[in-house]
Amino acid sequence: MNNIIKTEQISKTYRTGDINTLALREVSMEITKGSFTCIIGPSGHGKSTLMHLLGGLDRPSSGKIWLDGTELGKLDNNRLAALRGAKVGFVFQFFNLLQGLTAQENIETAMMLTGASENVQTKRALELLDMVGLADKAGSRPAQLSGGQQQRVAIARALANDPDILLMDEPTGNLDSVAEAEVLAILRTLHSKGKTIVIVTHNNEIAKTAEQVINVKDGQIMQ
Repeated sequence: MNNIIKTEQISKTYRTGDINTLALREVSMEITKGSFTCIIGPSGHGKSTLMHLLGGLDRPSSGKIWLDGTELGKLDNNRLAALRGAKVGFVFQFFNLLQGLTAQENIETAMMLTGASENVQTKRALELLDMVGLADKAGSRPAQLSGGQQQRVAIARALANDPDILLMDEPTGNLDSVAEAEVLAILRTLHSKGKTIVIVTHNNEIAKTAEQVINVKDGQIMQ
């Protein structure tokens, strides 16, 4: 099996004034291409930090990370951003949608740096909204959508550039059980089509459905 994500002894220390906080300690792990993986553990124990490092949103204090065969530490910021934009789609607990834009426009923003024409952006955005069951909400702004609908727009936006990997930080944390089931159904469909799904969560019920579970506690992976 091919590993699409691999880490080797990564640690992350945050410095605030004279205080150093060790968020991750010598984490080594592998995620198989096309797998459905949950990173689970208590709040404040390093799960989100790990996700940010895996997706190239932050850099480790030490250790190495490979994303689809490329060692991230060897890339400058511009090349890292380009790889991240091509390979990874991000979904967060609080949706992070632009409130002044419609659902369609929020998705189109993810394609603006790719050089895609406006026609291509519009076509892709509408296709993705249809895929997540929101074709009739293209002109709606986030405040006009339920939490579950906003998260589905966020998933559509994460898919705008057809990334191989979806990294998701508590994607159902603000949703009721019905909206959570809708979002998880979409993720299972994407997984069945070959996407690598990585969900950071403290929800044991979601973890039970994963192919691989990585337990994080006190900044370390627990065996």
